[in-house]
Amino acid sequence: MLDIKFLRDNPDIVRQNIKNKFQDAKLPLVDEVIALDAENRAIVQEANDLRSNRNKLSKQIGGLMAKGQKEEAEAVKKQVNEQSARLAECEAKETELAEKIRKIMMVIPNIIDPSVPIGKDDSQNVEIEKFGEPVTPDFEIPYHTDIMERFNGIDLDAARRVAGNGFYYLMGDIACLHSAVISYARDFMVARGFTYCVPPFMIRSDVVTGVMSFAEMEAMMYKIEGEDLYLIGTSEHSMIGKFIDQILPEAELPYTLTSYSPCFRKEKGAHGIEERGVYRIHQFEKQEMIVVCRPEESKEWYDKLWQNTVDLFRSLDIPVRTLECCSGDLADLKVKSCDVEAWSPRQQKYFEVGSCSNLGDAQARRLKIRVNGEGGRKYLAHTLNNTVVAPPRMLIAFLENNLQADGSVRIPEALRPYMGGKELLIPKQ
Repeated sequence: MLDIKFLRDNPDIVRQNIKNKFQDAKLPLVDEVIALDAENRAIVQEANDLRSNRNKLSKQIGGLMAKGQKEEAEAVKKQVNEQSARLAECEAKETELAEKIRKIMMVIPNIIDPSVPIGKDDSQNVEIEKFGEPVTPDFEIPYHTDIMERFNGIDLDAARRVAGNGFYYLMGDIACLHSAVISYARDFMVARGFTYCVPPFMIRSDVVTGVMSFAEMEAMMYKIEGEDLYLIGTSEHSMIGKFIDQILPEAELPYTLTSYSPCFRKEKGAHGIEERGVYRIHQFEKQEMIVVCRPEESKEWYDKLWQNTVDLFRSLDIPVRTLECCSGDLADLKVKSCDVEAWSPRQQKYFEVGSCSNLGDAQARRLKIRVNGEGGRKYLAHTLNNTVVAPPRMLIAFLENNLQADGSVRIPEALRPYMGGKELLIPKQ
């Protein structure tokens, strides 16, 4: 969310930013919020003047009563009552206008970084760099669920009977592989200085609206009926929410946290949930990383975060590339974002396995996350997040890139301690 003062002083920059994000329908909101802001500031000024004048008149009443000028005192009391009534009207109007302004400001997108390429949608995202050599074996690679079924490692039919499409049972070696990847990712991030955390898996609505746009909220979040609670779509939500309405000591920054959680997503508008696969599902587990830092450090941390994911995938012999998200593919709160994509030998292309985002002070402004700087100066923190690993998609990349011609799956050396020392997974079928 933008600072209203920034919008007031730089309306053309805000309008151009909206155009760059191909959200022209939001352009009238700029003039609307400027008009509401002017009206609100006038009301605030009038209310302040009324309070000041009322205090002066109240003092006069005491002086007049002391002099025995009761009639004059009653006349002044009448003025005080009239002004109090008007003040109540002003305060009610001030509350109404402030809420209208807040709702509009929550919809106007954040200012994107100048380095972000201008493009309408994800088809115009830009490749940055490749890591590792994509390999295509000389044998056919089956669909990922077919590989899992050879290990008796997945049961989609049972999951469909129990919960519907978009769910799965993982079993045996594949379930162990899933847990091993999560544990390895945890230790990988702890070794890089991040503090491990298991957060709440449900959050209140004020946290939801603090960490994401209304459009994202509608498309992603499951609400608990009858309660002010939502299931998290990623642990970033509760991890950033941890700092809501806090004033953080500058000396303690940055906070670098890595968190495990299940994730729940409606996947609204995802053109249906694929019945056979685990690429797009309603429930999965993930290891996440988040950073809360000083504004001048956020660009440096952005580069560190995506590099962590690249390094983790390369340690498991999975080729990846980074892809700069264009303006039209950025969610409204994001300043800059890149995707990490893994190589799929079966599809002969890369696919998304993680996303790194710098949100500037947008989440901090919504959640009132401030820093107590030198001399008591208060300022908003910057927040960033990135996927360490989400095993359903990671399993696809892992199985395809480590599948052997005889149907076995090679376990990279880094993961073997988490798989009981196994070097190979041998299919049951």
